Amino acid sequence: MPSTTPWACASPTCPSHPPRYCAPCVRWKARQEPDPMLRLPPYRLLEPSSAEEAVKLLTDEPGEAMLIAGGTDLVPNMKHGLFEPKTVISLAKVEGLEGVSDSDAGLRLGPMTTLADASQNELIIERAPALAQAAGVVAGPQLRNVGTLGGNLMLDTRCRWYNQTYFWRKGLGYCLKKDGTLCHVVEGGARCVAAASNDTVPALMTLNASAVFLGPDGEREVAIADLWTNDGIVNKKVSADELLIAIKVPPQAPGHHGTYAKLRRRDSIDFPLFGCAVRLDLDEKGTVSGADLAAVALVARPMRVKGVEELLLGTKPGSEAFDQAVEEVAQLAYKRCRPLDNVPGDAEWRREMVPVYVRRALRSATASSGA
Repeated sequence: MPSTTPWACASPTCPSHPPRYCAPCVRWKARQEPDPMLRLPPYRLLEPSSAEEAVKLLTDEPGEAMLIAGGTDLVPNMKHGLFEPKTVISLAKVEGLEGVSDSDAGLRLGPMTTLADASQNELIIERAPALAQAAGVVAGPQLRNVGTLGGNLMLDTRCRWYNQTYFWRKGLGYCLKKDGTLCHVVEGGARCVAAASNDTVPALMTLNASAVFLGPDGEREVAIADLWTNDGIVNKKVSADELLIAIKVPPQAPGHHGTYAKLRRRDSIDFPLFGCAVRLDLDEKGTVSGADLAAVALVARPMRVKGVEELLLGTKPGSEAFDQAVEEVAQLAYKRCRPLDNVPGDAEWRREMVPVYVRRALRSATASSGA
């Protein structure tokens, strides 16, 4: 039963009367006794109208401001006490961050494009089918109508020991990623292994896509495959004062085919327990001229499985040689992909599912080729 003991503000300079309603005070109170409701902590909301203004606001409040796009991940994490920004900067009114355009340089995707729109966009379906599929299986329909491509790319890492309420985490002594000094996944581990869970990222990696960021010093473009570190606390090489302003997908080979396969407990809503994207390029004879495989929900960074192209190159979908190559790729992925106990689902079972979903992805890609 909640305590009825009077409490005082945690801030000695609290301006409120009675002294119990300022932001530090409310945060302190939230840690003293359970609340039957998951409430948002106090914050200031800003709504810039341009990308430059948004970057300026981030620069003015280093480490104390966070961006919000769709909010489908930020808001729950704030309610759980995982994020505690003093200022939230909404991108809803920023011009030029939404939509899909085509040019000789390829597709330019606005980060504020919703996942629902991306999954149904004809240009993306035609030029980057794996991305359309991945966007279409993120969460459920309601969340895809609000969640964005940029939000999924910039998604925080997830862990079964981290994405819990404050009191759940407190009962276990917290963890490396938030408030604690121990890892519940790797005993004695000194590095956080929370998992990257971005469905769209493996597809973007196989497409050799890049991300464009705007910061105080101007724009910079980085290959999405090079965006990551293997640290679950902060797994992206992005400064706190940078804003994602575009995702670029270069032109693909004429015989490009791609697909995304996702393992999850409930097909209607869950984050991936394992996800993999496949790219197959076929020449005019129908043989494989290029291939790639990337996976997610394993460790802190999305993973490209090296050696896939060498196994598939020169084989023709539908042939015995191709079927043998598919099996070799599945076994290669099994050896390289080692799930940890960082997301729901038994880690050994998830590992056994790796070759199953790799086979499915490759067969789905060849089915789209008519083989």
